[in-house]
Amino acid sequence: MRLIRRTAAAAAIAATCLTMASCSPGTSQPTSAGAGDGKTGTLQVWLYNEAANAPKAAVVAKAVTEFQAAHQGVTVNVSYIDTDASARAAKMKGAFNDPSSAPDLVEFGNTDLPGYVAAGGLADIGSDLAGWSSKADLDPAIAKTNVLGDKTYGLPWWVGVRALYYRTDLFTEAGLSAPTSYDELVAATQKIHAAHADTFGIAVGGKYTFGALPFVWDAGGDIATKSGDKYTAAINSAASQTGIKRYTDLFGPNGCPAQQCADLTGGKTVDLFASGKAAMAILPNSSRTAVEAGAAKGKYAVVPLPGNAAGTIAPAFAGGNNLGVMKAAKHRTLAVQFAELLAGPDYQQQMFDAMGNLPTLKSVSAQVSAKNPFLKPFTDTIAAGTRFVPMDQGWAQIDAQAVIPTMLQQVVTGKADVAKASGDAATQINTAFSAH
Repeated sequence: MRLIRRTAAAAAIAATCLTMASCSPGTSQPTSAGAGDGKTGTLQVWLYNEAANAPKAAVVAKAVTEFQAAHQGVTVNVSYIDTDASARAAKMKGAFNDPSSAPDLVEFGNTDLPGYVAAGGLADIGSDLAGWSSKADLDPAIAKTNVLGDKTYGLPWWVGVRALYYRTDLFTEAGLSAPTSYDELVAATQKIHAAHADTFGIAVGGKYTFGALPFVWDAGGDIATKSGDKYTAAINSAASQTGIKRYTDLFGPNGCPAQQCADLTGGKTVDLFASGKAAMAILPNSSRTAVEAGAAKGKYAVVPLPGNAAGTIAPAFAGGNNLGVMKAAKHRTLAVQFAELLAGPDYQQQMFDAMGNLPTLKSVSAQVSAKNPFLKPFTDTIAAGTRFVPMDQGWAQIDAQAVIPTMLQQVVTGKADVAKASGDAATQINTAFSAH
């Protein structure tokens, strides 16, 4: 998944910042040296070079033409940077430490924000966005993924969430409707596997953090809680343990057998469902292409992942990408204005048409789901309320050390019970927070 590669990049930068004074939040002056607010000249923009990037580049080119026409004397130079974690980390580190190499505007994964802010690389643009015409249209939970403390460091450009894909042919054969509660989901895994011994009731993975967290959040738990400006682990709370148990209980003989599923990542669960080997899977909207290319094509539908209570939707992780202005930007106002154009309703619609990226503006989200029934479960999930990882640079360390997957695998393989595994995870989480 792209988000995993992006958090790996943030982890690399965060690790560097532990040993280099030039990266610490308290010594951010080197990264802002030479910053300015020029109203003419070349606006430097770094965007991600996605797989099959041509449609994205075409939409951005239209925005560049429109922006340049409205800003005489301004040239927008867009560079598409490598999404490989190590390559991107090196490029961002260079931009943070050498103002002359920094762009004015940059695209970044939303889980990378704490590390980038700690490195002194991003500017607070909260006051700049006060008059943005689309500000009130942003989904509040998604807008928070750009906020650290009381400062806003970016604009949400697109979002991705997960929902429940299920095999309509197998459900029809079994006389089942799409599950609307956790108990119905479990019953479906049992009934379908009983009739099809070679089919997993559901594809889940021991290394699938963002497949597991909705169960934790739905139970009232969380990775950590915040008091003041400090996070403390909450993954071992009673509520979190309830959610962990619900997820790991799916690794039984009727669901996804531990021997075969303990090491699965989110990407591998996509493969299982697409190949027709699983009756259900918790997958993002972006998995549609892979599913359509597999044996499950034409034999599946999608609904929101149900919560424990009937008729509820389990909170999903709101992954996605943001647009941020660098502290070292030489054209701050122009950078904000170009970000507002790209993240505005017209170009969010065009970017959806080009790349399938879910919009972060409520009005555009409603429009695309009305025209594309496949998207409704995902937009309904967003509307029901999304969640996020701790907005602390310690998250990069937690993610890089695979704390959550290790906890899940310990339970799934029987090496520890939920209380012991979540307690060990809480210790590692608190260590990561205290290190930053």
